[in-house]
Amino acid sequence: MAELCRRFGISRKTGYKWRNRFQEDQLAPLSDRSRRPAHSPGKTSLEAEDAVLQVREDHPAWGPRKIHKRLQRLGHSDVPSPSTIAAILKRNDRIEASESIKHRAFTRFERAEPNELWQVDFKGEFRLSDRRYCYPLTVLDDHSRFSLGIA
Repeated sequence: MAELCRRFGISRKTGYKWRNRFQEDQLAPLSDRSRRPAHSPGKTSLEAEDAVLQVREDHPAWGPRKIHKRLQRLGHSDVPSPSTIAAILKRNDRIEASESIKHRAFTRFERAEPNELWQVDFKGEFRLSDRRYCYPLTVLDDHSRFSLGIA
């Protein structure tokens, strides 16, 4: 078996897996089996999913967090998390895709001549090692981007 696996460039574990699979059922084609779990113990119950959809139907503008709080106030024992509620709403086509924000390309403005415009920027205060405050202020020429001073 080791020589055969080496020849095909697979591990011995994979070789034995395929051999055992062939011996189990020779008529079935040798193909990968589904990796889907046989059962999902943590799956949201149908009752909880129905409760989420009912609250959404009563209040179409509410989002997952508000629906979560409402279900808690109503005394439901199995309240899904807001992220699970969002997944339930999406799965049942109850969330409308919001329009994406259109980002415009950044256009850098620049004056035609040096010293035509200076940009002044206060950088915020911070403490020096001797416990005094420093208030940095930068002055920048808009045309050349030359730093005229830091005060």
